[in-house]
Amino acid sequence: MSSVMRIGILGGTFNPIHLAHLRSAEEVREAHQLDRVLFIPSATPPHKRSDGLAPAMHRLVMVRLAIRGNPHFRVSTIEIDRRGRSYSVDTLRALQAQQPRSRFFFILGMDAFREIRTWKEYASLFSLCNLVVTSRPAYDSEPLLRSLPVAVRAEFCYRRDLKTLEHRTGNQIIFQRISDLDISASAIRHRLQSGLSIRYLVPTPIERYILRHRLYARRVTAH
Repeated sequence: MSSVMRIGILGGTFNPIHLAHLRSAEEVREAHQLDRVLFIPSATPPHKRSDGLAPAMHRLVMVRLAIRGNPHFRVSTIEIDRRGRSYSVDTLRALQAQQPRSRFFFILGMDAFREIRTWKEYASLFSLCNLVVTSRPAYDSEPLLRSLPVAVRAEFCYRRDLKTLEHRTGNQIIFQRISDLDISASAIRHRLQSGLSIRYLVPTPIERYILRHRLYARRVTAH
């Protein structure tokens, strides 16, 4: 009988992918002994404005360039292929149907976790996968329960020994401290629009790709 695969899921616009994305995925992979981490670029993000969003195929190529050389990292086109709005619950259901024996770890930041009540069918997420909530050192695990929507708190118990929230299905919400890399895609785009360097914020192949294709470049308005 084949062993259960432990698969991390890191979704996002990756507009563009940067070093904090990669470092976060690597630290979660190590901490939870994941066999692989799937990077899933979204087609149309439901919670973000589409203006300033590079075409999906550019973002996909950048993810592929960024993860090249790491045998534990993979990219999935599941949301781009599906098109339309990219809802995490739909993606997780599709992945579970494809790999019913795998155990999934959905990776998201603390800010996104605090807004999870706004996600499509958010209550279903807890029975589909484990959630790994990443944060910089300033946060602690205690606020996890308080950050849960009131409607689902009764479905969880706090495992003080593990510092996790355990769902009635056995899945867990796990707090994961990550390195404090203060890098954001929006700041990178702003630097590009201001004609500033993004060296050492993104992998070198990504910097070259962005400059070659003039992604996020300052728009010149004709007079």
